[in-house]
Amino acid sequence: MKRFLWVLLTVSALGITAYFVPPYLVGGTTVPGLDRSIPGYYTSLVIHALPAGTALAIGPFQFVTRLRTRFPRAHRIAGRVYLIAVVVASLAATWSAAVTRSGFALQVAFFALIAAWLYTAAQAYRTIRRRDVKAHRVWMIRNYTLTFAAVTLRIYQLILLQVWPLMPDLEYAEIYTSSAWLSLAGNIAVAEYFIVHRVLAPRTRRPATV
Repeated sequence: MKRFLWVLLTVSALGITAYFVPPYLVGGTTVPGLDRSIPGYYTSLVIHALPAGTALAIGPFQFVTRLRTRFPRAHRIAGRVYLIAVVVASLAATWSAAVTRSGFALQVAFFALIAAWLYTAAQAYRTIRRRDVKAHRVWMIRNYTLTFAAVTLRIYQLILLQVWPLMPDLEYAEIYTSSAWLSLAGNIAVAEYFIVHRVLAPRTRRPATV
């Protein structure tokens, strides 16, 4: 089950990266709803998309214990690339979030995600510098969960688009905003549940035999 979930997470991350990142690198002509009239909007999306996709693709492999123990140097290098990618993607996203015309609620969701993304990245870096590996793992789980919001946002969006015909008064911007908030809140809830029950929970001790 654990391996299945990892494969599902990895395939989803790589699939979203392969599908959504390339259009931004070739002019964005196939990106739906791209408003080129906003100064710097497309540029900020490009600067965001490439490092965000890089972090999304790298992340799953950083949690594989066998890879970490057999190739520690590669793990450290990939970790640095991941954190740098998160910082660059976060900073680039601040502009696109600030100038979006999809409403204040979406701006708040994006800025909350950006702030949490940067904070958890900083904590992950700080804890590994202190050689606190367990705390580092906790913060990296939180951070990658936020990175993975790129996947869950689109999943929620697809689900809500299926029920859109039942709510004709609903606008697309409202669907996208709802998807953003659901991905943010849902991913945080899943991360904290996993951390509490799988990472921080003490191992059950076997009863001593007499």
